[in-house]
Amino acid sequence: MPTLYVVATPIGNLEDISLRALRTLREVRLIAAEDTRRTRRLLNAYNIKARLTSYHERNKWTKLDYILACLEKDDVALVSDAGMPGISDPGYELILATSKRGIPVVPIPGPSAVITALAVSGLPTDRFIYVGFLPRKAGERQRLLESVAGEAGTIIVLETPHRLRAALGDIRLVLGDRRIAICRQLTKLHEEVFRGLVSQALEYFTQPRGEFVLVIEGKGSREKRQLTQDVEMKLHSMRQAGVTAREAVAGLARETGLSKKELYRAWLRLS
Repeated sequence: MPTLYVVATPIGNLEDISLRALRTLREVRLIAAEDTRRTRRLLNAYNIKARLTSYHERNKWTKLDYILACLEKDDVALVSDAGMPGISDPGYELILATSKRGIPVVPIPGPSAVITALAVSGLPTDRFIYVGFLPRKAGERQRLLESVAGEAGTIIVLETPHRLRAALGDIRLVLGDRRIAICRQLTKLHEEVFRGLVSQALEYFTQPRGEFVLVIEGKGSREKRQLTQDVEMKLHSMRQAGVTAREAVAGLARETGLSKKELYRAWLRLS
């Protein structure tokens, strides 16, 4: 029976493709690719002659019937620009439609930017949540971050260079100044892994370039923060400036990781 092969491709370094993936790409009659030009470069590197058709976010519905028709007679491979198709990349709709028709869907595993970044982040790996790309608009981005603010495990997001600084600002605003690992251009020539606090990342990435994976400390892994004299001085300054107790406590809780109860007790002591 014809099969849809979901094939992982390199996230940067072309040498990261598996032998099984290469064999599959050689044997199928058609490859549905997110970007045919990018996939052709990969195929040319390994002297693979294959028929390509585009399958991306803008044409995924119009191409769906064509690919399903091809699957009635021949094997088809699905690839994205990089990594595993269907994970923040086109593929979900085709995989779903194929499986509903009783056609086998076979994964050919391989590189993943998400797992690669988590592995080298220096943050806990036993539990994590992946939320994909953050929303473009600030309000929507902050609401998504608020929804994972209490997550005990490590948080992983993707971000583009032109939105990185805005995203880091919202992460600090909503989640506080947590530890973060920012992985740039993974497996490529200019690969870089920054480890530090969100505030330090904002100072470091003044002109971001490349593709980014952000690995953010979860609430459950944060070290116990202490109510320091600096925090008390901030509370005092906010009180003198006319900030309400609710606003001051909520703001400093996000920034420091201290509990609202502890901060409120300190607020009352100031009175």
